[in-house]
Amino acid sequence: MIEVRDLTFEQMEQRAREAGTTLPIEQTELWSRFEATVPGRTPWGACEIVRDGDPMGFVSLIEYETHGYRYLRAHHAPVWVGEPSPEQEDEALAALAAHLHARDRKQVFVRLAVSAELDRCCETLSTLPYDTTVVVDLTGGEDEILARMKPRGRRDVRKALRESPVECADETERATESFEEYHALMRETAERDGFSCAPVDYFQNMIRTLGPEHCRVFAGRIDGELVTWAIDTVYEGVSVHYYAASKSGSVRAYATDKLVFFECCALAERGVTAFDLMGIGSDRFPEMLTLNKFKTKFSKETAPVAPDRDLPLCPRFYGALVAAKKLRAKARSHASGEKDA
Repeated sequence: MIEVRDLTFEQMEQRAREAGTTLPIEQTELWSRFEATVPGRTPWGACEIVRDGDPMGFVSLIEYETHGYRYLRAHHAPVWVGEPSPEQEDEALAALAAHLHARDRKQVFVRLAVSAELDRCCETLSTLPYDTTVVVDLTGGEDEILARMKPRGRRDVRKALRESPVECADETERATESFEEYHALMRETAERDGFSCAPVDYFQNMIRTLGPEHCRVFAGRIDGELVTWAIDTVYEGVSVHYYAASKSGSVRAYATDKLVFFECCALAERGVTAFDLMGIGSDRFPEMLTLNKFKTKFSKETAPVAPDRDLPLCPRFYGALVAAKKLRAKARSHASGEKDA
């Protein structure tokens, strides 16, 4: 029998430790405090999924309010105690959905990480999920880190170290004081690469709320001018390459290679053993394939990830949202066709 119990963050972290399970930073109270600084987001609570009295998984959730409705999001969760079979995952998600809907009927769906192809789950209404990532092994020192890269990764990093004029540094303290300079480069990157840029307060609050122990900012400069930077989270020996930005043009390529290697070495010195470059494309999720050429050169291996899926809590309302999305896509396609004609 599977049941779901509400927990405090302290209880969840203790129960996870007792079960020998490490929670990602996104499932901690610290992360929920950061999310609370973002307009429209509110920490909702934490739960334990229990099977026959034993812990099966853990999940903390954030309420998102957008376009007149609310939904819950569990970043990189549920965190399972042992990998469940598809049948077990399906049963657990059914129990979780029933628990969430009974406690809060305002929530239309919950977005969470789902390994199996389950009929009760749907493709996400928004955001780009991924099922593959690159995790760089940071153990053994600089030479070992380089040795584990693909040949083209070693070649590009060594060329960057020889020829790039970029000076790399840990600029966490500087970025904590003011993120304006870094945000200007992010806006340039967003315009170039075609994505929307979060406001400066989002990044500033992330750095300040997580604090220097759990969030580092690395940057590369040429003659004092900022040309590339990255924000990496740090938790329980794992770092995640969350955000990055870079100048356009010929300076960009080797500057970024040099900075990534600098991050690897600096994070290793802080006791980090695994550096997650946070998602690449696959046959299942081709939208992110443009990231593969750069990220995959830093490791010979890729790692599977449970992709985000939507689990409807109010099926009729969720169905209406799906229909509205299809109508908007059809209207955009029609307008684009008229413009091309």
